[in-house]
Amino acid sequence: MTRSKAPMIAVLVVLVLVAALLGGELYLRQQIKSCLAGQLESEIGSQVDVGLGWKPILVSLVDKQVSSVTLDSNDARFGIAEGMTVHAEVEDVNLEQTADTNGSIGSSSADIAWSTDGIASTLQSQGIGALVSGVTSDASAGTLSFAVGGLAQLTVKPTVVGDRVDVQTVDASILGLGLPTDLVDSIVGVISDSLQQYPLDMIPTSLTVTDAGIELALQGGQYSIPATDQPTEVPDGCGLLA
Repeated sequence: MTRSKAPMIAVLVVLVLVAALLGGELYLRQQIKSCLAGQLESEIGSQVDVGLGWKPILVSLVDKQVSSVTLDSNDARFGIAEGMTVHAEVEDVNLEQTADTNGSIGSSSADIAWSTDGIASTLQSQGIGALVSGVTSDASAGTLSFAVGGLAQLTVKPTVVGDRVDVQTVDASILGLGLPTDLVDSIVGVISDSLQQYPLDMIPTSLTVTDAGIELALQGGQYSIPATDQPTEVPDGCGLLA
């Protein structure tokens, strides 16, 4: 081999190795994303788009650690709530599986948007939608209003109290007369119940009523991802973590 060819061959070998590493990294990232999506979709209540942090997955396969994960869903369901948009960030993910868990996370946060359309859909799914002809929000007052039967109006104010959301009735009247207590309790109960169940054991830290609905911020600490009920149902890509 001549000296002039040796550097060229060395460069080609390096390029081949780099290409192989990049190809392997991209493939493995997609596999791990599929695994995490399969494990966390039950927490979000719908399909999620998963993004991974800066740490190379080739390294994560060795130490079973992922720096961070982002989760996005445009149609999340928390408890009975429908039509929630969610952007969540999960830090310090441990992918090591045990008999009881599919891994753990160090901390989490989420921003949730629940539109007035989503609120109306939730009421409808709970059998109250036929009575409520419209849902509006008032950002300046921090309230939600429900048009009931075309003549009555129920106005509520949701706020974060401690580690939960509290929904208080501000006004409930029809032509100056009070609405039936059972109807008011039913609507308030649906809204309240919809804002109590969150993924990854997160709790609400702030709530803002906007002109489009509700925006809610969540925070969470350490959390163990539950193992699947049936071991045969392993999400795609999780075999790489065994």
